[in-house]
Amino acid sequence: MNSFYTLLHYLQKRGFEVCRRIAERMGIRTRVVRTSFIYLTFVTLGFGFALYLFLAFWLKIKDLVHTKRTSVFDL
Repeated sequence: MNSFYTLLHYLQKRGFEVCRRIAERMGIRTRVVRTSFIYLTFVTLGFGFALYLFLAFWLKIKDLVHTKRTSVFDL
C-alpha cells in the first residue's frame, strides 16, 4: 500500500506542475486550470487529457532546450 501512495504522490507532483506553470503564464488560479482540464476531458471524451499530455511534453522540451544562464560565461 505504501508503494501506491508513493506512486500517487509522484504523479500528483508532476501532474500539478504542468497546471501550475500554465496558470502562472496566463495569470490565473491553478485551480481554474485543473478543473478546466477535468471538464474538458469529460466533455470531449479524452481530448483534454491528450491536450494535457501534449502541454506536459512541450514544457519538458522547453526546459531542456532553454536553460537559465546567470552569466555570459556560463556556456
